[in-house]
Order: sequence, then structure tokens, then C-alpha cells
Amino acid sequence: MDEPVEPMSKAKINIVFATVVLGMLMAALDQTIVSAALPSIVADLGSAGHMAWVVTAYLLAEAVATVLAGKLGDLFGRKLLFQISGVIFIAGSALAGVAGGMGVLIVARGIQGVGAGGLMVTSMALIADTIPLRERGKYQGALGAVFGVTTVVGPTLGGLFTDHASWRWCFYVNVPIAIIMIVMAARTLPHLRAVTRPVIDYLGIGLIALGVSALILGLEFGGSEYPWGSWQIIGLFVLAAVLITGFVLVENRAKEPMLPMRLFGSRVFTVSSVLSFIVGFAMLGSMTYLPAYLQYVDGATATISGVRTLPLVVGLFVTSVFSGQVVGKTGQYRYFPVVGMAVMAVGLALMSTMGRGTSVWLESLYMLILGAGLGLSMQVLTIVVQNTVPYADLGTATSGVTFFRTLGSAFGTAVFGTLYNNKSTPALAEALRQTPGVSPEVAANPKLLRELPLEQSAPIIDAYATSIDYVFRWVVPVALVGFAVAWFLPQVRLRDSARHGAGDVGEGFSVPDSHDRVVQLERAVATTVRKARAEKPLIPQLIAASGSTLSPDSAWALGQVYLYAKEAMPATVYAIAYRHRLPVEVLSPVFRQAVEAGLLHDDAGTLSLTAAGDTEVDKLRAGWRRWLGDRLDDWNSEDPVDRALLDEALSKIAAELLDQGADSGGVSRV
Repeated sequence: MDEPVEPMSKAKINIVFATVVLGMLMAALDQTIVSAALPSIVADLGSAGHMAWVVTAYLLAEAVATVLAGKLGDLFGRKLLFQISGVIFIAGSALAGVAGGMGVLIVARGIQGVGAGGLMVTSMALIADTIPLRERGKYQGALGAVFGVTTVVGPTLGGLFTDHASWRWCFYVNVPIAIIMIVMAARTLPHLRAVTRPVIDYLGIGLIALGVSALILGLEFGGSEYPWGSWQIIGLFVLAAVLITGFVLVENRAKEPMLPMRLFGSRVFTVSSVLSFIVGFAMLGSMTYLPAYLQYVDGATATISGVRTLPLVVGLFVTSVFSGQVVGKTGQYRYFPVVGMAVMAVGLALMSTMGRGTSVWLESLYMLILGAGLGLSMQVLTIVVQNTVPYADLGTATSGVTFFRTLGSAFGTAVFGTLYNNKSTPALAEALRQTPGVSPEVAANPKLLRELPLEQSAPIIDAYATSIDYVFRWVVPVALVGFAVAWFLPQVRLRDSARHGAGDVGEGFSVPDSHDRVVQLERAVATTVRKARAEKPLIPQLIAASGSTLSPDSAWALGQVYLYAKEAMPATVYAIAYRHRLPVEVLSPVFRQAVEAGLLHDDAGTLSLTAAGDTEVDKLRAGWRRWLGDRLDDWNSEDPVDRALLDEALSKIAAELLDQGADSGGVSRV
């Protein structure tokens, strides 16, 4: 656990949150901001065959960085890692902006991905470090929403930069924002470091990173750079198999494995991981290539191509929110991924029929259907995993599902690129033979292509349409595999905390989160507290759970004095009234009543707990523990060691809630 942080004012909490939001915003936005700019990038830099790597390099580096960032944050402090990640992100953004060739751009995007992974994971951890547990749920939900929204509006923003400035400004814009973020972080974020030294699975992380990279390179180069049967491609696949096998062996022996193999003994975890991979595969792959289709085939500008993908976003958001609300109210989730995968397959199949003559409205309908399928599929996967794994594995299981989602995004973009390149290369060559006088450079530039007479541009446009249709057609079987796998997802009872969080946008988008099981448990508790507080004041619930006979006002008063004693500060009615901006006349009767009841001692205006008051505070601590336990009593507790860890964590959280509860607001709020 981290060392405690001093209480912060509401204003400072909001400044800290704004700092963290900037980091999350940039990291999430750069997953998709380049998609609308890719045709312009190819027109400027060439190397169309490597276009997918502009996105894949970012996603792959991000996946590895998210795994490392949590442990390194524990080792060196999350504030420091947040700032270092920001510097790395600036360096990658600046290099990407000045890139003179596709190779440099791909390297720069990898550097950006490393910084982005660190920013995203430490953003979520910093929320846990700085914001009181009672308030944390709404801030975490808002941060998750930022991640989800910026991920899907990226193409539109990328199009705006490309049309009105240059595609390079998709990267340049990060530099001033990141500098502001780093300066704000230096001034506002607390410096915390874990008390215990974490064990980092460097070997496991290295093996999976190299293995996945070799596999993606094989898929990327196969059929384009080298024949599928060449020794280079076969060698990459063999190397990938050896490295991934080595990863499995290492994880079975590692002291603290990045991804414990025992998790795959759970059908819920295995099925959810596969579905997360497929959702990431289809979502990022389609969002990367749809703007290219709209620019080359429909003649849309980069900005309009981003705007035209909004039906996919609308479908995704509407069904994601709808499914989250239904799951929150009923606890029933099993058929959402089943229906979602089927709808996604239908959407992909319909999009594979688009061509030069397809109307805008029909294309929008097809995108809406695909988005609806994605939204139905993605919402519950992290939640259901958190409901079934032992507490000891809560952090690694949560980060594991997110890791598979990010890997799926990287694979999807790479496979989409491979299919596109293998089809478009001969198709464009044939189209150029039919249109003498049109150079490959003109054919690769959507702006110049739009200026050609229809008789010259039509064969080239049809070649692009055929190529991208071919990609969507080949992804349909992937969605059908997901449909079959989704039937194996069992229905389990969702605990209150999971149901309350099901409507959060960030849950659906699998925002990268902390590997720390205590942080994950605190997040579940924060969500439960937020929901319970909305339904009924917490202090009466706490009193009922503790068996105390105190009135809410007396319980609040004892909490105030307890908090001041914990901070080694003299507790006076005037100080407490000033802290909460309440008239002394309002609070004086409350504290006087507690003194008369023998719960507080008044020594010339300085208040302290009596023995009876201490007893009541202990009851309130136990009440918090009981209240939490009632809402988390269905946690997997067959293993006595796991149950002991959960009990210890809940006891600490109960104490934290009491500490923060004493400072949660005036008498009128409790």
C-alpha cells in the first residue's frame, strides 16, 4: 500500500483531476487520431504497404508499457512515472511530426505508445492516490468516459488537422498540451511510493512482447514483402511460437507473473479474454480503414471522412450505454456478447458490399450496425471477470483482459493492413494499366484522385473499394468465431459493485487500469459507495450496520474529532465550522450534545474523544467493515489465504472510509 496522502481541498482535487485527464486524453486520442490522416501520410511519405504499422506500432508499444507502468510506478513513484511518460510522449510526438519517411514515423509512433501506456495506467492509479474513496467513483467514471470518447472521436479530429493544417499537426498538437500537463503534475501531484518493493516479471514481459511482434511482423510481411512460404515468414512464425511458448513456461514459474496461467483455468476469464481480443480486433481495424475507404472511394475530405464514421460511434455508444444500464438493473449479461458478435458479423458483411455507387445513408446504416454490435459485445467483459476471480488475482485478471483487448487492436490493424495490401497491390496495378497517364503517386493521393475525370478515376476508385471490401469480408469469420465463443460465457451473479459500475463508459472500453488488487477493490467499493450515497445518506446506513445508537449528527461530530486527532490538530468547534464553511451557531449544539452524552471531553474549547467516544468510533469502524462485507460477501472465498487477504484489505478500506467520512461535509450532508 502507498503512504497516506494529506487531505486536499475540492479545488485542488479538481486541479489534480484536470492534470490526469490531460494525460489520459492525449494517450487515448492518439490510438485513432491518425486514421483519417493515413491517406495523406501515404501520399507524402509513400510506403503504402507499411501504413498499418503507423497504428500497430503505437498499440503494441502501449500494450507492453501498460504492463510495466504499474510496477514501475510502485517502484519509483507514480508522479515521477507520469512525468517521465509525458516526456517520452512528447519526444515521440515531436519525432512523428518531423518524420521524413515511413520508417521514422513508425519508430516515433512506437515511442509515443510507450509514453501513452505509462500515462494511461498511472492516470488511473493517481486517481486512487489522491481522491478520497467516497468521491473516487465519479472521478474514475469520468476518466473512463474521457478514454472512451477520445478513442472514438479521434478520426474526426485527425481529419480536421489534416485538412486545415497538416497531418503533422496530429502529433505537434500533443507537445504544448503535454508540457502543460507535466508542469501541472510537478505542482499538484503528491509524491507517493509503495512501501513494499514490487517484483517485476521482466523476462515474461520481454518474451511476450517479442513473440507478439514476431507474429505481427509475419502477418504484415506475408504476401507483400516476402511470399507466405518463404523462409523469412516461416522463420518469424516459428520464432513467435518459440517465444510465446517460453512466455507460458516462464509465467508458470515466475514469483509474480505478468499473466498467471492459472487464470485460464477459469472459463469466464478465457472466454472474456478471447472476446476482448476480437472486439479490439474489429473496432480498431475498422476505424483505421474506414476513413481511407471514404476518402478514396467516396471522395470525402479527411475531415468529412472522420465525421462520416460517427454512425459507428453512435451505434457503439448507444448500445454500450443501453447494455450497461440493463446489466446494472438486472445483473443479466450473458446474451449481450452473443447478440453483439452476431450483429457485428452482419455489419462487417454489409460493409463488404459497399462500392462507388453505395449511397451515404446506406453506408451510414452499415456503420451503425457494426457499431451497435461492438457496443453490445464490449460492455461486460471486464466486469464479469472481476466477479469470478479470487481477490488475490483481481489486479492481474483485470489488466489481463485489457491487455488482450489492446493486443486484439494491434493484430486487427495489422491483419486489416495485410489483407488490404495483398488485394490492393495487384488491383491498383491493373487499374493503372487501364488508365494510362495516371501515375501511382496520383492514385495514392485522395485529393489528386478526386480531381481526375471520372473515366480515369473510376477504375482506381473501384480497385480501392474492392480491396477494402475484401478486408471486411475476411473479418466476418473472426466475428463468427466470437459469436460461437460467446455462447460459452457463463452467467454468474454480479455483486452490487459490478452492477453499479456497468453503466460507466470506461468499463466498456476496457480502459487500462492498475494491476494493484487493493486499488481494484477500492474502485469497486467507491462505485458501491457512490450508488448507495445517491439512494440514501451514508451515515444512517453506517450507524445501522454498526449497531450504534448514535444520532447521525453525533456520529458526524465524533468523526470530526477523530479526524483532527488523527492529524494531530486541536479540534475546536470554530476550526471545524471554518473548515466546512458552516456557522458556529449551527454546529455548537451538536458538539454540546455529544459532550453531555459523555462521548466528547471539552477542555477549554478543545474537544477530544472520551473512552465511550472511542468505543463508538470503534463501532463505526466495524460498521463500515460489515457494510462493505454485506455488499462483497459473494466474492470468491473458497481459499482461506485469499479470504484473509480480502478481509485485511476491507478492514483497511473501512478505516479509510471512516477517516474520510469524518471530513465528507457538514451536518446537513450526512
